[in-house]
Amino acid sequence: MSQSINLYNQLAKNKLFSKSVNFDLKRIKLILQKLKHPEKKLNNVINIIGSDGKYSLLTSLKYFIEANHQKTSAYISPSLKDIRERFWMGNEFLSYKEIKKTIKIIEKQKINLTIFEALTVIFILNAAKRNNDYNLIEAGALFAKDSTNLFDFPKIQAVVNINKQHLNFLKYKTLNEVIYQKVGFLSNFTNIYIGKQKPLVSKKIKQLLKRNNSLVLYSNSWRLVKVNNDYFYKDKKIKIKLNTKYIHSKGLLENLCLAIKIALDLEINKKIISKTIPKVKFEARIEYLKKGRLTKKIYKNEKILIDGCHSETSAKNLANYLRTLKIPIYGIWAMTKNKDPNKFIKQFSGIFKKIITIPIENESAALSNQLLLRIAKKNNYNSETSKSFEEALKKITSREKKIICIFGSLYLCGNILNKN
Repeated sequence: MSQSINLYNQLAKNKLFSKSVNFDLKRIKLILQKLKHPEKKLNNVINIIGSDGKYSLLTSLKYFIEANHQKTSAYISPSLKDIRERFWMGNEFLSYKEIKKTIKIIEKQKINLTIFEALTVIFILNAAKRNNDYNLIEAGALFAKDSTNLFDFPKIQAVVNINKQHLNFLKYKTLNEVIYQKVGFLSNFTNIYIGKQKPLVSKKIKQLLKRNNSLVLYSNSWRLVKVNNDYFYKDKKIKIKLNTKYIHSKGLLENLCLAIKIALDLEINKKIISKTIPKVKFEARIEYLKKGRLTKKIYKNEKILIDGCHSETSAKNLANYLRTLKIPIYGIWAMTKNKDPNKFIKQFSGIFKKIITIPIENESAALSNQLLLRIAKKNNYNSETSKSFEEALKKITSREKKIICIFGSLYLCGNILNKN
C-alpha cells in the first residue's frame, strides 16, 4: 500500500505532470508519436464510455472473454486500493517495478502531461508489449478530448448510462452537452452499443448518431426481464438466467446484460456465459464485506455493505436496492468535491435509521464531515458526525440486527477495503 501511495505522490510532485484536468489530445498524441505509436499495437480495443457503470461493464466483459480462454488487458479509473489495479495485463496487474520503469520512459520525452494522461500512457506502453486478444479501456470524465479517445478503428465502443455528471468540466453545464461530449465523438468505423438510458437521453443519442457510419445497437435489442424472483437476459433468440449472488441492483444487472450482448456478438458461447455469471463480482458496487478485519469489529447479526455511488442516478440505484431490505439500515457517508451532496442524499429518503458523516482519510478533495452533517440535517435525517470511520463504526455497532451501509465515494470505499 505504501508503494502505491509513493507512486501517486511521485506523479503528483513531478514537474512534468499536472494534477489539474485539461482536456486536449495534443499532448498525449505527441508523446505517443515520439514513442513510435504503441497505441497502434493494441488488438481489439473496446472503449467504455458513460457516466455510471463503466467499471461493471468492463469487469463483466473481462470475465466473459477470459472464460473463453482469451486474454485481456484492462485500464480502469480510478483504482480503489492500489495504483496497480488500473493496469490489468492478461495474467496479473502491472508491478510497481514496471510502473516506475515506464514513468522514467515517459519522463525522458520531456512532454508536459496531466496525471491521467501519464497513467494512460503507462497502460498503453505495457499493453502494447503483451499482444493480448482484447484491450478494455475505461474513459475518464468525458470522451471528446479524453486521453483514451486515441484509436482510429476500435473494435467496439460501448456507452453505459449517461447522466448529469462532470458539469464542472464543461462550458455549457447541461445534460445535452454531457451527451454531446460523450457520444458526439464516437468513431465512424466501429460497432457502437448503447446501454440502458432514460428516454430523453436515448432520443438525444439517436440524433447525434444519425450520421455515424458505425453499426449502432440500442438497448431495445436486448432486455433485462424478471420472472417471479429471477432475472434473465433476453434478446430475440437467446434467454440466459442471471444466476448471481453478488450483483444486487437493477442498474448493475442492466450493465451485466449489456456485457452479455457484447460477449454473444463476440461469439462467446452461451454456455460459457451462463457458467461465468455466478463468478462475476464488482468491488465497491453494492458489495457486502463477508470476511476481513472490519467484519471482526462488528456483531454477527450486523452486515457491512459498501457502495461507491456518488451521482444522483447511482444514488437512486443503491436506494432502490436498500428499500428491498427489511432490516434497519445505518449509513456512514462521505463525498468528494464537485458532486451535488444535496441532490444525492435526497434519494435516500426514509431509508436510514441514522447517518453519520465522516471525512475521507488522506483525500484533500473530500467535502468536510461538518458540511455533510448540515446537509443531512437540512434533509431531516437523524444524523451526527465523526472524525473518522473507526469512530463512526463504534457509534453504530451494537447487538441490533442491521446493515451498515458505507456510501458516497469510491475513494472512501477504497479506504475501507484497505482497512479490511
